[in-house]
Amino acid sequence: MGLSAEQLRTALDALSAGEPVFAEALARVGYPEPRIRDRGYETLLRTIVGQQISVKAAQAVWSKMETVVGDLTDPATIAAASDEQLREAGLSRQKAGYARSLSDEVTSGRLDLAHLPEDDEEAIKALVRIKGIGRWSAEIYLLFAEGRTDVWPAGDLAVQIEIGRLLGHDERPSEKLLRELAEGWRPHRGALAIFAWHHYGADMGKDMEVI
Repeated sequence: MGLSAEQLRTALDALSAGEPVFAEALARVGYPEPRIRDRGYETLLRTIVGQQISVKAAQAVWSKMETVVGDLTDPATIAAASDEQLREAGLSRQKAGYARSLSDEVTSGRLDLAHLPEDDEEAIKALVRIKGIGRWSAEIYLLFAEGRTDVWPAGDLAVQIEIGRLLGHDERPSEKLLRELAEGWRPHRGALAIFAWHHYGADMGKDMEVI
C-alpha cells in the first residue's frame, strides 16, 4: 500500500523544516491526500491499459476486457486470451504485447510482485523487464502500491515543473538536475513527489491524476 496520510504529514513536515519554500507551499495548499493502489499484477496491468489515454477511456477499456476476456486479477487470463479477443476489448497490438509480457513474467515466476527486492533500484530493474513498463511506471508503482518512501520519479513532467517553480528556477529542471537536487531530500522524496502533484493540481484547479 502507498504512503499513509500520517506518513505524508511526517515527511512533509521534516522537509519543510529544512526548506522554507516547501513550508510556504504547504501552508498555501495543505497536505496532499494519500495516493494508494493495490500491490500486485492488477495494478501493473491497469498501468499498461491506461497508457496514453484518459482515465475515463482506460476504465472503459478495462470494463470491456472484463466482459470479453474474464478475470483480470489472474495473469493466466491474459495468457489464455486470443489476439482477437484483446483487440475486441480495445487493446492495441502494442498494448496486447505489453499485457502478455506482464502475464508471462508473473506466471513464469520470473517476477514475484509479493517479494520485489528491498533496494529500490533493484526493484525498478525487476519491473522494467516487463515490456511497456519503463522507469517512470516502475517508480509510480513502487510509490503508490508499495509505499516506498524515497522513490523519486524525477522524469515526471509535473514534478519537474512544480519543484522548479518552488525553487525559483527560470526553466524546468531536467531529470538529471532534479535527481541531483533531491539528494538532500532523502529519505522523504516519495512524499515530496506526491506533494508536487498536489501543488500542480491546486494551481490547475483540479486533482492531478497520475495512474
